[in-house]
Amino acid sequence: MMISRLFLIAATAALLSNAIAAPVSAPNRTAPKYKLNVPPSVELAYEVKAKQSGIPLDGDARVQWHVGSDKFELVTEMRAMLVGKIIDARSEGRIDEYGLAPTTFTEKRFRKSPSVTSFDRASKTISFSESSETYPIKGGEQDRNSAIWQLISVARAAPKNFTPGSKWSFFVVGQRDADLWAFKVIKQEKINTPLGDLDAIHVMKVTKSDAKNQQLDIWLAPSLEWYPVRLRYTDPNEDFIEQTLVNITKKPS
Repeated sequence: MMISRLFLIAATAALLSNAIAAPVSAPNRTAPKYKLNVPPSVELAYEVKAKQSGIPLDGDARVQWHVGSDKFELVTEMRAMLVGKIIDARSEGRIDEYGLAPTTFTEKRFRKSPSVTSFDRASKTISFSESSETYPIKGGEQDRNSAIWQLISVARAAPKNFTPGSKWSFFVVGQRDADLWAFKVIKQEKINTPLGDLDAIHVMKVTKSDAKNQQLDIWLAPSLEWYPVRLRYTDPNEDFIEQTLVNITKKPS
């Protein structure tokens, strides 16, 4: 029970964050349109260290990113010791003038049925299997699996503008609602990984000071195509999940 509770509050990346946006009924839609440079196809493997109620836990995560001429597919899986797979998040879609343009976001959590978020490009409507909420498609909308990869694409296109204090906003859709996410660049840091010491850009998802949401910190490595080399999810009670990159496997596009 302790292991499943811990990992069900995390969403990976991977990449990956699926539990850090609060439900909203009328989100502010002011996310700008950015230039993008989508990263090449890759498979990323992470070790996972976590703490829940003072108890240390281990696991692993894997991100499969595939991009073609005008399509992308992103699969994020997280496993916990003794339990097995506890998160399977999949995003697929096209690449348009706004960057990643998801058509489907599917998430399967431990012992739960899959949830599906649909981006109907014909009717320009976003809908959910988990709620009756709908949102209009205006361009640039992301799901919680693709948002970090949209951020990476923005950083690759404008690395000189990705400076401490700069903020980057995206309209992000989850399992049942949507919200505006803002990422703030903190600073360049050297972090230790199984791949060696790496120079990374520390980026933090901005939250309100009184928010009860998880804090998300991301470290992107410019020398490794700006892939995320570390991600850390921290709860208000200081429980955390930290993913650190252990292996990179290049894939054909």
